Amino acid sequence: MQGKRRSHSDKFKAKVAIEAIKGIKTLSELAAEFKIHPNQISSWKRQLQVNAVELFTRGKKNKSRTEEELTAPLYEEIGRLKMDVKWLKKKL
Repeated sequence: MQGKRRSHSDKFKAKVAIEAIKGIKTLSELAAEFKIHPNQISSWKRQLQVNAVELFTRGKKNKSRTEEELTAPLYEEIGRLKMDVKWLKKKL
């Protein structure tokens, strides 16, 4: 009977991948230190290298989009309230 698979946290994966990118230790040394197969370290390293660009581009896109998402509903509400005030003035 096989044991349960280990699941690693994102912080742990990032730590191992960064160590692999630094290149101070070989994959075999890192595998022995962290008790992970060298292929897994290579996979995490590759994922970090491929997605590193997105880390910096996402921040800029999310900030501008978030600002628009916040202001658009507020301006819509202001427009509705102005129309309500005009309608109430006519009725009174």
